[in-house]
Amino acid sequence: DALRRQTMIIDYNAMEWQENPGFKGGEGIFLNKMYDDGTNKMMTGRLKPGCSIGYHRHEANCEIIFVIEGTGEVVYDGEKFEVGAGQCHYCPNGHEHSLSNHGKTDLVFYAAVPGQ
Repeated sequence: DALRRQTMIIDYNAMEWQENPGFKGGEGIFLNKMYDDGTNKMMTGRLKPGCSIGYHRHEANCEIIFVIEGTGEVVYDGEKFEVGAGQCHYCPNGHEHSLSNHGKTDLVFYAAVPGQ
């Protein structure tokens, strides 16, 4: 049960930012701090202005993205939507999406990909 107690609190402050250039075919560098238990992925992400996560399909899972700071654009199944702090984007299994930062400040978000 020691492992279970350790994983109950995930301290993103203690993690280093990981650089992911051209993530999923996107522009620039996607920065993230990720926890992956082999079944679920949870992360804090950051896109600097002009950077993006490329358009991709969720085949065996879904993704939930909650925007903490900044503004961005989600393309979901080919349709564009503006997204900002306090808003959540959900991409169900079998659908496609991307996330980009066309703003002047960093786009910071929390994302969860359950049941990989």
